[in-house]
Amino acid sequence: MGRVLAIANQKGGVGKTTTAVNLASSIAAAEVNTLLVDCDPQSNTTSGLGLVKDPERINTYHLLMGMAAADQALQKTELEQLWLIPAHKNLIGANLELVDAERREFRLRDALAPLRERFRYVVLDCPPALDLLTLNALVAADAVLIPMQAEYFALEGISELLDTIERIRSGFNPELTVEGVVLTMFDDRTNLAQQVTAELSRYFGEKLCKTTIPRNVRLAEAPSHGKPALLYDVRSRGAESYIKLAKEILERSGVVQEMQGETSELVDEKQVVNAPRWKRWITERNRLITMNIQDR
Repeated sequence: MGRVLAIANQKGGVGKTTTAVNLASSIAAAEVNTLLVDCDPQSNTTSGLGLVKDPERINTYHLLMGMAAADQALQKTELEQLWLIPAHKNLIGANLELVDAERREFRLRDALAPLRERFRYVVLDCPPALDLLTLNALVAADAVLIPMQAEYFALEGISELLDTIERIRSGFNPELTVEGVVLTMFDDRTNLAQQVTAELSRYFGEKLCKTTIPRNVRLAEAPSHGKPALLYDVRSRGAESYIKLAKEILERSGVVQEMQGETSELVDEKQVVNAPRWKRWITERNRLITMNIQDR
């Protein structure tokens, strides 16, 4: 059964889409079948993976309205084990059209159910609002990863999101948990960043991800080329950070241990059993190289 992870924060500009695209890509590069679902009418996740915005293409709107099955919306990406369900600006209409609909909060959960056996990880990119689209994503998810900046306004906003998560847990999805909080656009040279990190660490404890995502030009440039950072420039700090975050998330959920077990069953007893290996793409050389996950 696949694990569904929602990337959510009602505050805009905290790196939700960047995290969704690059985390899903890094998980897929670890040879884990991964599905990325664009739940945001801005459809930046869709364009960030190189797909043009096409209103005729089956997208998340059609899934929510029951007009198409999820497998009909699947789009292949440059990464062999990463698929995408795109979005379009018409998705904004779902907020109004679903108001009086039956099971309006469970539409995405029901649509994705047939795909949970096919994909080990399903990553949901949520819009920057606590609306019906975000509600559908949180009801469909097993866990929430919260990207946030190390700023005090972000601390205020996260309390509202945690209150929403608690309400969803009590009313619609009792299994929903907080996977973690990841600091994005992080600059550890400032006192403010250190203070906010310390405050978050006291509040969230182990839920605060050890990996932080720095400000990085390559990370910002990659979407304009329709690529995740690891395909655009795998040596960049941004790409390296998301690879480390993917490893941390996979270890938290036990996927790494499962993969190690599967690997040990397939190799000869005399062979050395390697840990799962990340595929890395060097675009200028047009070839694949690999890097042991234990080196990260």
